[in-house]
Amino acid sequence: MKKLSARRRHPLAAVVVLLLALAATGGLYAAFAPAGKAQADDTAQSLAIDEGKKLYAVGCASCHGVGGQGTSDGPSLTGVGAAAVDFQVGTGRMPAQQPGPQVPKKKVIYDQKEIDQLAAYVASLGPGPSVPTAKQYNPEGADSANGGELFRSNCAQCHNFGGEGGALTNGKYAPGLEGVSPKHMYEAMLTGPQNMPSFPDSTMPEQEKRDIIAYVDAVNSDESPNPGGLKLGGIGPVSEGLFSWIIGLGALIAVAIWTAAHTAKAKKS
Repeated sequence: MKKLSARRRHPLAAVVVLLLALAATGGLYAAFAPAGKAQADDTAQSLAIDEGKKLYAVGCASCHGVGGQGTSDGPSLTGVGAAAVDFQVGTGRMPAQQPGPQVPKKKVIYDQKEIDQLAAYVASLGPGPSVPTAKQYNPEGADSANGGELFRSNCAQCHNFGGEGGALTNGKYAPGLEGVSPKHMYEAMLTGPQNMPSFPDSTMPEQEKRDIIAYVDAVNSDESPNPGGLKLGGIGPVSEGLFSWIIGLGALIAVAIWTAAHTAKAKKS
């Protein structure tokens, strides 16, 4: 007993106990830590980047450069992030059919897996906004009234207060928002495609983006009441402006003819 007590009082006893505890902790962590899952995720990401690079070489490199550095036909993709790729390719705007003042929305030619692979490769070129999660862009429970205020302050100048779109300068235009998915609306606000300014979370927080999405969904809903008939902007501002111009001009011409005819009659009499 005296020998055991002496060993316990040895100056190195505490160090030995501490080392044994650390070794036991390290062993338990190595046994139960999800290292396999993390390694699998890294492998899957590397494979996605490799496959995305192949898709990029075929469909994107001719305009954006072999390494995404950009050319005279397309901007640099360094730092645009996965969200920009998911929006542009997921709405069919990219790959572009031909150069022009604005690339229109068209049929999507890649499936979602290929879009994810392209996004992974472009994201590897430089840090940028990542693809938002469903929780970020889901408008359920958002404040559509606040979204309306934000939309009229930041978006209505181009997209029309009802999200119907409108003409801009030099052949450009703000597209209509009817039928646009919440995910793509969120990505557009986050990345600022083409003529649109970007609204990062530091400028417009996530909740405010969700409020705007809720407002756009509400005004474009089939259940949205229009007691006066067609809503304003229902057939587009250009078409409605042309219609009003023709009717207005036609009415002025009719009044001028009527006035001239009655003036001639008055002179004869």
